[in-house]
Amino acid sequence: MVKKAKTSETLDAEDARQALDRLKTEHHLILGAAGEGIYGLDCDGRTTFVNAAATKLMGWKEQDILGKLLHPIHHHSHPDGSHYPRDECPIYAALKDGEVHRVDNEVFWTVDGRAIPVEYTSTPIWHESKLKGAVVVFRDISQRRKMEQQRQDAHDEILRLKELLEHQRDYLREEINLTLHHGEIIGESQALKRTLAQIEAVSKTKATVIILGESGTGKEMIARAIHDNSDRRDNQLVKVNCASIPKDLFESEFFGHVKGAFTGAHRDRVGRFELANGGTLFLDEVGEIPFEQQGKLLRALEEQEFERVGDENTTSVDVRIVAATNKNLLQEVKLRNFREDLYYRLSVFPIEVPPLRERVSDIVPLAQHFLNTICAEWGRNPLSVTRSQAASLCQHDWPGNVRELKNVIERAVILSPGNHLRLDQALPMGNSEKKGLPLSVSFDLGSDELMTDEEFRALEKQNLMRALANTNWRISGSGGAAELLGLKPSTLSYRMKMLEIEKPR
Repeated sequence: MVKKAKTSETLDAEDARQALDRLKTEHHLILGAAGEGIYGLDCDGRTTFVNAAATKLMGWKEQDILGKLLHPIHHHSHPDGSHYPRDECPIYAALKDGEVHRVDNEVFWTVDGRAIPVEYTSTPIWHESKLKGAVVVFRDISQRRKMEQQRQDAHDEILRLKELLEHQRDYLREEINLTLHHGEIIGESQALKRTLAQIEAVSKTKATVIILGESGTGKEMIARAIHDNSDRRDNQLVKVNCASIPKDLFESEFFGHVKGAFTGAHRDRVGRFELANGGTLFLDEVGEIPFEQQGKLLRALEEQEFERVGDENTTSVDVRIVAATNKNLLQEVKLRNFREDLYYRLSVFPIEVPPLRERVSDIVPLAQHFLNTICAEWGRNPLSVTRSQAASLCQHDWPGNVRELKNVIERAVILSPGNHLRLDQALPMGNSEKKGLPLSVSFDLGSDELMTDEEFRALEKQNLMRALANTNWRISGSGGAAELLGLKPSTLSYRMKMLEIEKPR
């Protein structure tokens, strides 16, 4: 049989097919070499093409997905695993509206059930003004999301540290302010020396301390002294005034909260426990903590760990507790206003701060200290306490203790326009004469200071009255006032008459 010669038309058709095959091969090679995953879809959403990158990323073999609907295979669920309806899918939206859709907040599910965060573009394919399908180009953004999360975590940590530093700055300012206004613990009385001995004994330990004393006695100064003499002095002393914390904000104040934990929680907040980590937490007015919140505080004290409000993670801390109160906590326990277990947890080492009326020899040094500090702060010329003024100060009962003394001195400076302290106008009315006062009070006065005759007589009268009070007004005999003063009984009686001193009825 004789073969027919190929016509020119046949040759042209073969050349066209070969050219088309070469073109298809080139396109497949190009698409196959692309780093992004690529799918081709027909108008029904069935897969017509898949490149090597898509197979590698998703694990689905070409024969498993060609000719099949793509959405049910690996775009069937949202990132949280909830069902993803096909009619809401942006990939298929391109097949409906003919628009390009770009998405960067969804996942594709791999053949082994893993969710990969992806960003993709679904672009419609048009031919002769007819929609023929779509091409989906996607990439795995797991690493980018990881880096974004790391950046976010770093940003959150920076904000947390920034807030922590701001709190530390505020506390440092408070400490500087307190140092300027109060200075060291001042006094040489036996009552204060006993307290200082207790401070020295407990400071180096980890024991919980509760400071007891009347209002205005300087309990915070004692707490600061304990911290400053401890191994924690290089870290924070964080103060919490328990009486000033609203009941609803107790947990947030003590333990902190995370953003969105409750209405108004616009950012993470560091609590006082975390702020005091490595240092000392001073619970002032601890007796004012609401009863229903005391259990949460007890747990944090015992376990040294807590959870921020709205956070499931547990934070561990190393915090020493120093508490203070002017209440009788044992009485509050009996009245069921204070938890007994919390009371014993706090009362490991109680320190009693003596009231100022039991520290008479400390009154004048304290007054002069406040006077020097206030004058320097206000730019005033230095003022001094005279002997008669010192006697008046020692005569007062000081129910407000050191705080009241400071207020009196400040008021006196305000009322003293010249260089002479007008203490008489600043002292409260109705000073009460006290019994059992020491016979002498040391006055830190300049060597060139003079007293008026009136001041001298007032001081002499005060000295005689102290001696009489200490001997229960017994003038003569062994241990009598005359013997204490080194006078004859007749001389003492004469001076009492001259100074109009009479035994109280």
